[in-house]
Amino acid sequence: MSFDFENLRKSWSAPIVARTEIARFTGGLLSARTMANLDSLGEGPPRGRCGRKIFYPVDSLVAWMEARSTEARAAK
Repeated sequence: MSFDFENLRKSWSAPIVARTEIARFTGGLLSARTMANLDSLGEGPPRGRCGRKIFYPVDSLVAWMEARSTEARAAK
């Protein structure tokens, strides 16, 4: 089973997501701190910078989330 994050892309009104808005974009699935840590390890999605603000293109962010998602298996 794969998860479709297309609704995230459709519901966001801008072509980018500021790192400070990641929690709102993902419904709390990811936090700004988590993204900063992943970025420092080179494991985050492609990002840009405008002044001191870090941002992620929505399309790249959604593709990265889809690539990292897996189905949780129920414990037996």
